[in-house]
Amino acid sequence: MLSQLNIADFAIIKHLELSLREGLNTLSGETGAGKSIIINAINLILGGRSSADLIRTGCDRAVVEGLFVFPRAPHELRRLLEQEGIPFEDELLIRRIISREGRNRVFINGSLSTLQTLSRLGPRLISISGQYEHQLLLKPDNHLFILDGFSGLEQERASLAELFRKYHSLKEDLDAVQRDITALRERGELAGFQIREIESINPVPGEDQMLGEERGRLQHAEELLRIVSDGYQSLYERDDSALASVSRCAREMERGAQMDGELAPVRDALSQIALQIEDVSFALRDLEKKIQVDPQRLEHVEERLELLKRLKRKYGATLEEVLQFKEGLAAKMFDMEEMEAKRTGFEKELEEARTRLVREARVLSGKRKKGAVLFKQAVEKELHHLHMEETEFEVRFEEVPGGEENGVEGMREEGLDLVEFMISPNPGEELRPLSKIASGGELSRIMLAIKTILSRTASVETLIFDEVDSGISGATAEVVGEKISSLAAYHQIVCITHLPQIACQGETHFLVKKGVIEGRTEATIARLDPERRIKEIARLLGGREITPRAVAHAREMLKRDKRP
Repeated sequence: MLSQLNIADFAIIKHLELSLREGLNTLSGETGAGKSIIINAINLILGGRSSADLIRTGCDRAVVEGLFVFPRAPHELRRLLEQEGIPFEDELLIRRIISREGRNRVFINGSLSTLQTLSRLGPRLISISGQYEHQLLLKPDNHLFILDGFSGLEQERASLAELFRKYHSLKEDLDAVQRDITALRERGELAGFQIREIESINPVPGEDQMLGEERGRLQHAEELLRIVSDGYQSLYERDDSALASVSRCAREMERGAQMDGELAPVRDALSQIALQIEDVSFALRDLEKKIQVDPQRLEHVEERLELLKRLKRKYGATLEEVLQFKEGLAAKMFDMEEMEAKRTGFEKELEEARTRLVREARVLSGKRKKGAVLFKQAVEKELHHLHMEETEFEVRFEEVPGGEENGVEGMREEGLDLVEFMISPNPGEELRPLSKIASGGELSRIMLAIKTILSRTASVETLIFDEVDSGISGATAEVVGEKISSLAAYHQIVCITHLPQIACQGETHFLVKKGVIEGRTEATIARLDPERRIKEIARLLGGREITPRAVAHAREMLKRDKRP
């Protein structure tokens, strides 16, 4: 529960200390005295939004502190604090500082923390019901969540939502694979043609270069044959060939070397030249045998080169690139097989997910319908206590469009159910949508009835009611006060009210006042002793002028049993 609330330099509050107790704590005061400012401050320590405009004029920062005491802390709260590494021994001190520069600092049990952590903790500490919260009942989309809260189906709804998201994620994956397959198929015919064309020509790396050289020889075969033949004859075959001349000279140098040793190097050099001429001659002879004057071969080579040129023009600058392009096409065709296999896998997973999703959605729907029967009984019972004795209440179910026929096609994340609360406040009238016929006072009481039902099983320790008594008065207000007081058996209650019938129910009563202190407007709060409380109840009964009759009435109201 919230044990202590300290506020400094916030709006029109200079310094405020509020010590709350177990049971029902009521806050009253004139309109505009600052009661809602206190609620706004509490919202800050629950992770609510802040603004530098909330800082008191002339101050650099505002500070809000809340001390929570948990003799038996809920398991979820302990688990969350442990995850965040926050030390905890049944007490939780939250301190939030708002600076004029717009910076926020959060401390939890002395450790610097974040707004994200605070936002996760807040719903586990306090539940605030504002004066306009009954407007939630005007939106049928909220009715399903209220029913699930009563029936304890939040976790099952969350699990169904996870299955729903998984199903649609698989569906998106399948759609993406199908698009890829369609695109591959559209390119498949072209790829197949390209592969067949390359394979029909069957190029070999470097083949174009070798054929180019051969074409050159074939194009000049006769001239080459003459040159090679003349060269062979000149170097080797004729009587006056170069080899014959060098050989004769070498023999002469051999004789001269015997006469003069200085000719020996010349003799050796000539011998080497003779060998080289012989090698060149033999090479020319061999080449002469290879050279063919073959017009048909030339035509074949030129045709082959044209085919290779066409491949290079279409698929790559070199034959190596052409072959790489073919391998890439083959890989894509293999990708097609993989894609088909992947699609088959996704289709199987999707069907399994669809079957499970529909099954779980129908199970959840069945539990909701069983819970709706108990919820109807509980709401009608509470409404009877709130002077709506003849009111009939019902939870009407509709299945999402297409849900019955297609199972999953029309399903929402919450399941197959569309839920709306129906009500008949007057006997003999047919049930109609609550959002269309309920008055403001009726909506307030219906919301209080629902809050009463849900709060009995809620894990949150502290409930705050901020002027939820709007639109009611008289005996109904007294019943509402008793109902709020009854909740104090399960939770610490903080109730801001303008109605004496509710204010007198509290075990602890605080008065919020606004005044001018040292030239500045300032809101203050004080716990009322019995006599001052009687005067405050009398003020709520009679207005500004507190008459003896109002005081007597207030005294009588406070003597009554506050618990139904």
